[in-house]
Amino acid sequence: MVKKTTSEQRRELGAFLVSRRARLNPQDFGMHQGTRRTPGLRREEVAVLAGVSVSWYTWLEQGREIKPSADALQRIAKVLKLNRIESSHLFALSPREEPLPHPLEDGVSDGLKSLVRAIDPIPSYVRNARLDILAWNDAIADLFIDYGSLQPHERNTLRLLFLYRPYRTQILDWEQMARGMISVFRASRAHAQDKKPFDYLIEELSEKSPEFKAWWQDTDVKGMGEGSKRLMHPTSGHIEFTYVALTPEGRPDLSLVTYIPRHVTYDSQS
Repeated sequence: MVKKTTSEQRRELGAFLVSRRARLNPQDFGMHQGTRRTPGLRREEVAVLAGVSVSWYTWLEQGREIKPSADALQRIAKVLKLNRIESSHLFALSPREEPLPHPLEDGVSDGLKSLVRAIDPIPSYVRNARLDILAWNDAIADLFIDYGSLQPHERNTLRLLFLYRPYRTQILDWEQMARGMISVFRASRAHAQDKKPFDYLIEELSEKSPEFKAWWQDTDVKGMGEGSKRLMHPTSGHIEFTYVALTPEGRPDLSLVTYIPRHVTYDSQS
């Protein structure tokens, strides 16, 4: 998608590119330092490394009204060694929308993993757009299942809902929850650049679950921000939760999901 930019944005974009280019060390790219009028890489060197024409890149730094492709901007960001925030800034100043991260991109930060552990005993986990569970704490493992005992491909919310039999009795209102999660998954798949990982899971669940195969034909879509969930825990009895899903800064492909207890009724036979 192309968006309109102002002359001020284009000038700011050019100044940003110049400043990022100036901080680079030519020797890191196998080039001789030699005698250079300005620090860092030359414009023509960036252009060659990014696979664009020198004149086109020069116009971009000069703030001219041109429309770079998202792919060209990503190549420039890679050459300039931009971090995630800098890359987002580059796209914010450009006429192009920033592509969404790969839906299955790994790399949950150490800080996010530490946060999940630190908020224990509040059950929480981090999952990606395909609903793969990437990090979790002990509280949520005790609540649902020991994710560490599963193979990585089995740590998927949708897969567990339909193929892990205890969920059908443990999660009260199971059908409502399962249908809702399909709607979340369907919306995420529509935004994904690479739909193959989603389609592999659709194929597997369609073969193994008649309910999934039938409900996948629906067209409902929704996000997952807040809601309630009722469980019948084998030892704690009836538990009600408010779940809240938050998106980490700079990672729209991830969600930090927490389950906050609302009401607990212990089973009299426990």
